[in-house]
Amino acid sequence: MTAPDGGAPDYNNRFFVSSAAETAGPDHEVPVGHYHQAGPMVWAEFRGGKVLIGRLVGTCDPDGTLHLAYCQALDGGTVVAGECTSTPEYLPDGRIRLREEWRRLDAAGSSGVSYIEEVTAAQGAVLAETALSPEGA
Repeated sequence: MTAPDGGAPDYNNRFFVSSAAETAGPDHEVPVGHYHQAGPMVWAEFRGGKVLIGRLVGTCDPDGTLHLAYCQALDGGTVVAGECTSTPEYLPDGRIRLREEWRRLDAAGSSGVSYIEEVTAAQGAVLAETALSPEGA
């Protein structure tokens, strides 16, 4: 899906939050991701909830679809790696929701669909100083 202005979205300096129950913390804290983009290359760092630290890296198609590999360390010591195709959906206020079709690179080959939603720049600034700060690790 193309951006409302007809072009592809630019993911640079956007913040996304996850609503996936498996990564939410007991206090309902959710992972926060800070995305970056340079040309077709996209990467992000994320943490929060049960995710102690995570990274992703990949490419962006001209229509905004992301093809990513990710790795995350969870509380309790589990390390999870996988791949994901994220398709942008546009909310009425212009923010982006990513529909993520993911597959873990584990023996079971777990897979599923989850959603992450962009937060406003003001919310992102607050989240960056808390969940993504080095002290938060």
